[in-house]
Amino acid sequence: MSIRPYRDIQRRKSRQVYVGKVPVGGDAPITVQTMTNTLTSDVAATVAQIKRCEDVGADIVRVSCPDEASTAALKEIIRQVRVPIVADIHFHYKRAIEAAEAGAACLRINPGNIGSADRVREVVKAAKDHGCSMRIGVNAGSLEKHLLEKYGEPCPEAMVESALDHARILEDHDFRDFKISVKASDVFLAVAAYQGLAEACDYPLHIGITEAGGTRIGTVKSSVGLGMLLWGGIGDTIRVSLSAPPEEEVKVGFDLLKSLNLRHRGVNVISCPSCARQQFDVIKTVEVLEQRLAHITTPMTLSVIGCVVNGPGEARETDIGFTGGGKGSHQVYIAGQPAHRLQNEDIVAHLVKLVEDKARQIEAEHHAHAADAAD
Repeated sequence: MSIRPYRDIQRRKSRQVYVGKVPVGGDAPITVQTMTNTLTSDVAATVAQIKRCEDVGADIVRVSCPDEASTAALKEIIRQVRVPIVADIHFHYKRAIEAAEAGAACLRINPGNIGSADRVREVVKAAKDHGCSMRIGVNAGSLEKHLLEKYGEPCPEAMVESALDHARILEDHDFRDFKISVKASDVFLAVAAYQGLAEACDYPLHIGITEAGGTRIGTVKSSVGLGMLLWGGIGDTIRVSLSAPPEEEVKVGFDLLKSLNLRHRGVNVISCPSCARQQFDVIKTVEVLEQRLAHITTPMTLSVIGCVVNGPGEARETDIGFTGGGKGSHQVYIAGQPAHRLQNEDIVAHLVKLVEDKARQIEAEHHAHAADAAD
């Protein structure tokens, strides 16, 4: 029992699979992934986009492989990037085999969509031969005809049945290195489907609200749906689907995990919405700070509060705190304790330096502990 049990999330127990060298499920951290939207055959553009995603922390990146030109380009793309690549395959089994041969770490596929048992067997053999895992991807918008006839419409039961049917196909071929997703654009449908699937199997789950919309509404819908699932302990890897550059999906994904204390990367800025009591321009200050601190990957917290009503209290809970004070003289806190005062013109530069110094200190302590453990 922790000292703050209301913060505890008990993750669902799942088996573990690997996407390249990245573990998914079991006791592994929840991973954040995205998908490129360039033409896969355009190697330079695709690699550049993947590298932007790597820069903001993506653990896994998916690439669509609809044709031979895409799978031909995949080998060169994989050679130039660090993250493991998932090949997104629809219908044509040969694309899956080509992607496995090109070095894909995982194949996103629906076994029921690629034809006969012989074709499934060939794909499974390619995956085994080349060390690929798989993802069974069920989507409410493309459920099988017989399930729509049985249930009348896309519903949680239909999606779970589809997922388990596809899982059984792979199990029948003695293949279990896969994760499953049951995505829908309807938040209620997606959440209920994942809850049902979580009870029905122990495979790791890739969670997401598909086709969620643009940056603002997509972030809101994903936060509601994924937040409910993650809070309930469901989810081993996530994708936030936005009509936006894929690196933005990664940022939102990490912010989601950060807000639930499930994973931390970079600076968690706690800031007030500001009001007439503010003693400095909170909104502008936070906007610039977030840009200036984007390069920090060390997990830490920074509170930026406009006045003394909540400022000292928030500062007690953060690594670095900043509270607006009268006559342009503001209070800086370090580890919850008052440290020194600061004038208006120095706010951003001063806080950036404090955060960078603290990040270096945390990293040095981490390396020292690691060295001690190794001895």
